[in-house]
Parts: sequence; structure tokens; C-alpha cells
Amino acid sequence: MPSHEQPPALSAVLRAASSAEHEAAEHSTFMSHLLGGRLGRDAYAELSGQLWFVYRALEGRAAELARHPVAGPFIDPALFRTASLEHDLEHLRGPGWRSALTPLPATAVYTARIEELAADWPNGYLAHHYTRYLGDLSGGQIIRGVAERTWGFERKGAGVRFYVFEEVGNPAAFKRGYRARLDAAGLAMDEVERRRVVDECRRAFALNSAVFADLDTRYPLSA
Repeated sequence: MPSHEQPPALSAVLRAASSAEHEAAEHSTFMSHLLGGRLGRDAYAELSGQLWFVYRALEGRAAELARHPVAGPFIDPALFRTASLEHDLEHLRGPGWRSALTPLPATAVYTARIEELAADWPNGYLAHHYTRYLGDLSGGQIIRGVAERTWGFERKGAGVRFYVFEEVGNPAAFKRGYRARLDAAGLAMDEVERRRVVDECRRAFALNSAVFADLDTRYPLSA
């Protein structure tokens, strides 16, 4: 007799399944040095620049993805970060920042994957959406606080606008609503598809870690 029991909540499955990869990304050498105040403002600016490529990829097909039955409910302009990153980069690097910015090899791989999924597999794109935006609303706030203290940016001002989600309202309530939408999306997937999305979430964290590794190579601590 077939079971009609609902599968576990997708938000909980994603969090548990990617915990090791999440921890590895958070405790990468580059991020540990940055959050410890051991790297300069230029390293922080370069991180912002690499994230600009990532968020252009995440948000580049927003209008199309908004019509997708699974990914559509997650396309929320209140989350969009590209314009905030551009504001920060002009403050950090000056008006000519675009001409000097190039993607690191790992960033190019990361953005290509997001663009591929946005075009061909929106359910997989959702794994990257979850990984990035919920991370920005959570651990990203730690980065903002460190940047304000270390490099003297005004609180929630130019240089850290990327981490300020004014249009979201209450971040805790927003994250609860996001996870509820994620759980609803999971119910629309069969078990095979859910496993694929979980695997893609792990991959998203690994791609983030690869960017941090490239940044660590570019900004090693002085002996």
C-alpha cells in the first residue's frame, strides 16, 4: 500500500545536507583572515567585485524566472543585490571600477553554472538562490559589522550597502517565510528531483569555497 506521508521539509534537508560544505566555506582561509581584520580594504573590495559577477548571474534572468512555477515565488526585487554592489564598488574603487574588474577563474566557473541553471534547470537555480541570499541575510551581517569597524564605513552606508536589506523588513520573519516557500517548492518535486536540488546546494557551497581559495591566493598574509 503506497505511503502518503509527506517528505521531510526541503529547507531542513538542505541545511543538514550542506552543513559540512557550509562550514568549510565560512571557515576558509580567506574569510577567516578577512573577518579577523588581518586583510586590507583592497581584499574586501575584491570580494565585493567578485560577488558582483555572481549576482549579475543570479539576477540576470529574473523576469523570465518569475514566471517559473517553482522558482518564480523566490524572485523578489527586495533581495536584489547588483545595484547595491555597484554602489559599494564605486565607493571602494572609484567611478572607473568596472574597467579594472575581471572575474577570477573560480568566479567564472561559478557564474557560468548559475547562468546554465537559470536557463535550463530553474529548480537547480533555486539551490544557488537559497545559498546566496539566506547567507547574506545571516552570516553576511557579520561581514558587514566587521567591515564597518575595520575600515570605518558608516553604519549601513557606502561600502557595505550590499549587506543592507532595507526592503526586506524584518530579516527573521523574511527568512521564515522564505523557508516556508522552500518547503512548498519541495512538495512539488519528486524524490529524485529533491536529491538533485540537494546535491546542487552542496555544489553551490563548493563553488563559493573555490572563489575564496582564489581570493586567498591573491591576498596571502604577509610573512
